[in-house]
Amino acid sequence: MSIGSNIRRLREERKLTQEQVADQLEVTFQAVSSWERDEYRPDTEKLIRLARLFDVSVSALVEERQSFFRTKETIYDWQHMKTYVKATAKTLALEDTRKAVDYAANAHKDQKRKKSDVPYIYHPLNMACHVLSMSITVIAACLLHDVIEDCGKSINELPVSEETREIVRLLSHVKTTDENRDEIMTAYYEGIASNPKAALVKCVDRCNNITTMCWGLSRERIYRMIKETEQYFPRLLDVIKAEPDFNNAAWLLRYQMESMLEIYKRLM
Repeated sequence: MSIGSNIRRLREERKLTQEQVADQLEVTFQAVSSWERDEYRPDTEKLIRLARLFDVSVSALVEERQSFFRTKETIYDWQHMKTYVKATAKTLALEDTRKAVDYAANAHKDQKRKKSDVPYIYHPLNMACHVLSMSITVIAACLLHDVIEDCGKSINELPVSEETREIVRLLSHVKTTDENRDEIMTAYYEGIASNPKAALVKCVDRCNNITTMCWGLSRERIYRMIKETEQYFPRLLDVIKAEPDFNNAAWLLRYQMESMLEIYKRLM
């Protein structure tokens, strides 16, 4: 596809008019129209600004031979995952998990994953299935890890044990700004590193998030996610690895995390 075709396709996918693109780039709509008809090519500065506007790489604009694939936002049905987790909790007599499933589903009701129509509960349920596949019983903490930050719940009202509440407390942090983010996040990860189970849940959370960040985050946020993961998570993985019961999990999580990051870095 030509540069003009790429610009037109990306503009239409984002439901922008030529006039809106022109306003953002401080050019005339006739200039945008001429680019899309391949009568003229935008200069380097305009290509960079177009890439930022469309939240893509410059190569996505200039590559003339591209293959496009149909993509999916989800692979599994969240209702099926919920049924599976509840049935497993009953079979294994996991009381915290049994109570946490419905609580989490109700707390996240009507919430969606970023930039999608995917129910938010898909994320904690996916995490729960992840740890179940590794035969690790921190399922309740996986289900509840976001309810304090995102749902206005308090630690004391969670219908689970003190151990699970403590894990959820460690996994929750206050909102950050550009000015205080480094300070808050450093203290946050220090707290998580003090508890191997919290470290495990956080690593599962990060694996799930980097798997889906391609459609939920801007390029700037993806870059920040990569940098943060490389800064803080090696220590968490070492904390997990030091626990004999979590040794295999640490290996699997490290493999998934590092392989996904390498894919993203090459594509970006």
